[in-house]
Amino acid sequence: MRILDSHLHLWDPSRLEYSWLEGPLRTRFAVDEILAARGGDAAEHAAVFVQAECAEEQYLDEVAWVGSIAERVGVRGIVAGARLDRGEETRRYLDVLATRPLVVGVRHLLQGAPVGFAGTEAFRAGAAELVRHGLTFDACVRGAAQLRDVIGLAAAEPGLRIVLDHLGKPEVGTATAPLAPSAEWADAITELAAHPQVSCKLSGLPAEAGGSWSAVQVEPFLDVVASAFGGERIMIGSDWPVSAVTAAGWSGGDAPALDAAAIPAWTDTVARWATARDLDADAILWRNAARFYGLG
Repeated sequence: MRILDSHLHLWDPSRLEYSWLEGPLRTRFAVDEILAARGGDAAEHAAVFVQAECAEEQYLDEVAWVGSIAERVGVRGIVAGARLDRGEETRRYLDVLATRPLVVGVRHLLQGAPVGFAGTEAFRAGAAELVRHGLTFDACVRGAAQLRDVIGLAAAEPGLRIVLDHLGKPEVGTATAPLAPSAEWADAITELAAHPQVSCKLSGLPAEAGGSWSAVQVEPFLDVVASAFGGERIMIGSDWPVSAVTAAGWSGGDAPALDAAAIPAWTDTVARWATARDLDADAILWRNAARFYGLG
């Protein structure tokens, strides 16, 4: 089984600044850590690195650092941090990114932005620049209201290849108190999927469950996305190490804070689900991400 992880984070707080890191996440997650976390089941294991929201002035430093370790950890592409609402500054920055050989896309983190931000004139201008530079956009939003912002973006920029991170971060409950997919979220997913240039990452649900999750709990959400996007526009992502934090880690308990088997557990869950639904597991585990990010 080969795996192209479409959503891998790496960081080292001794090298770059990450104001949001706390608890079990405020430590190094780099070469040794990811190689140990993957386990040995995959015949081939590669990844797309997604920016980890270091200090904005260090975005290019993050690209350089990940590039320096890319071969050792199997990183085939980099989704760089960016601010798309800065006009000429955005254009100059994207010109620089276009010279970095591993950069395939950008992420301007939207989950903390006000609803409607992705519809502003400044942001849309930056999105149009992504099309001009041939870069993809990772949309990380929370809830149906922000999902509708992504729907508007997809309609306004049909040439922009967009991938939705973490299924749009729906409320999933926990393994012992699961929530069913809300109609509002499911409707927004269906409307977003009507735009053929948009894909979706099967990622992040363990973190949304606070580290307490089960296959039975997450499968209804995977079903909604598969029904909307089909088997050709969904791709696996580990969201490591964020989705490796256990329930004890999220609550600040004394038990081990990270699940050492988090990546194999998520991969196995998605692969079993895909097989049970007669979906092409190799496409979901590798080919769809490779096609979306232009990795051959």
